[in-house]
Amino acid sequence: MPNVVVVGAQWGDEGKGKIVDLLTEHAQVVVRFQGGNNAGHTLVVGGEKTVLHLIPSGILHAGKVCVIGNGCVVDPTVLMKEVDGLRARGFLQDSAQLLVSEQAHVICPWHKHLDVLREKARGGQAIGTTGRGIGPAYEDKVARRGIRIRDILDGDRLRRRVKERLPDVLDELTRLAKTAKAEEPLLDVEAIISELLVLGGRLREFVGDASLKLAQHVRKGARILFEGAQGTLLDIDHGTYPFVTSSNTVAGNAAVGSGLGPTAIDRVLGITKAYTTRVGSGPFPTELSDELGDRLRKAGDEFGATTGRPRRCGWLDTVVLRYAARVNGLWGLALTKMDVLSGFETLKVCTAYKLNGETVTELPCDYEDFSRVEPVYEELPGWQQPLAGARTIDDLPGAAQRYVRRVEEIVGIPVVSISVGAERGETIVLQNPFRS
Repeated sequence: MPNVVVVGAQWGDEGKGKIVDLLTEHAQVVVRFQGGNNAGHTLVVGGEKTVLHLIPSGILHAGKVCVIGNGCVVDPTVLMKEVDGLRARGFLQDSAQLLVSEQAHVICPWHKHLDVLREKARGGQAIGTTGRGIGPAYEDKVARRGIRIRDILDGDRLRRRVKERLPDVLDELTRLAKTAKAEEPLLDVEAIISELLVLGGRLREFVGDASLKLAQHVRKGARILFEGAQGTLLDIDHGTYPFVTSSNTVAGNAAVGSGLGPTAIDRVLGITKAYTTRVGSGPFPTELSDELGDRLRKAGDEFGATTGRPRRCGWLDTVVLRYAARVNGLWGLALTKMDVLSGFETLKVCTAYKLNGETVTELPCDYEDFSRVEPVYEELPGWQQPLAGARTIDDLPGAAQRYVRRVEEIVGIPVVSISVGAERGETIVLQNPFRS
C-alpha cells in the first residue's frame, strides 16, 4: 500500500484539512512536515467544526499516530492549547497518539515581536505575514542560532541559548520600533526562560525522535499520510517570491521535513478549490475585485481560519495548477468547494496568460513578469442546483460534470475526488490514493 503526500496546489486554504481527515481512515500515521501555526486546517465532522493549526488533521481518528516533524516550527503555547482543547472534547486521550520531533524548532516570544514590527516597518511593501513568528523562527534555524524542542526540556541549555540570542534581538527590536513608529516590546529574559521550561515540561510526554519512529513504521508496512501546509505558490523556492512563506511547501519537502528518504513517498495528491483564493499581498492574475469576487467570498466563507482576514477570490487558474502538477509530481487532484459555484450562470477558467502581447501557457518565474500577466479565459456553462447531496459524479448536474472533465483535460491529471460540502461525508471519491 502506498504512502501519500497531500499538498496545496494553489496559494493555500485549498481544503487540505478536510481531505487529510477523510484519508486518515486508510492510514496509520499522519505527518505534518513543514510550516507552523500560520496554517489553519478546518474540519467539520458531525456538524462540529474543528480548526487545527499545528496538530495533523488526522487527530480526530482514534488509534492513529500524528507526527509533527522536524521541518515544522512549533509555538509551544499554541500546541498545548490545541492539546488541551482536543482532550477536553475526548480526543488525544492516549499521549502515544501524538509525537513531536525533538528536532523541530521553537517559535519564541521574540519571533512574534520581530514578525509584527518588520511588517509595520515595511509599510506599503509588507509581505502579508500572519504575524505568528514563522519567518523569524525559520530565519534563526537557517542561521544556526535557533532553539529546538529538545532545548526547552533542559534548563541549563535553554538559559544559555536564550542569553546568547537576546542581545541581538533587542537591538533589532529597538531599530524596528523606531522605523515603524511603534512601541518597543519589553522582553523579560527570566520570564521567557521560565515560560518555555514550563511548556517544555508539559510537552515532554509527546517529544521523541520522529525520524526513527517513522522509519520503524515504514519497516512494519504502515501506511503514512504526509500533510503539507500552505500551498505550492507559497513555497520559498517555487512560489511567487517574495510573497511566499518561509518553508518549502512542495511535496519534495515531505521527506526532508519528516526525516525519511524520498523512496518512502509513493503518490502526491494536490488539493485545489474549484476557484482560486489568496491571502495577503502578491500577484493574483484571476482576482475578481468586483461583486463576483464578493459573491465567491460570501458563498465560500472565505475568511482565514488563522487570521480571520478576508481572502482574495477569483476564477480557477489552470496555469497555476499545471505548474503545481509539475513541481510536485502530482498523481491526482482533489477538487474542493465545487458547491460554492452553484448558481453562477457562466463560469470562467484561466487557460493561459497574455504577457507582452504574447500568449504564454507556463507560469513566469520572474515576479515582475507574473505581476503583469493578463488571464486568458475559457467560458463554461454554470449550474443552478445545489450539490450537497451528490455522492457519485453521476449525481452532479451535467454542467458540473463538464467542468470537472475540462479541468482534467487542461491540467493533464485526473480529478480523484470532488468536495460538495464542508462535512467529511460530503465528498465524491473517484479514486483512493492508498489503493493500487
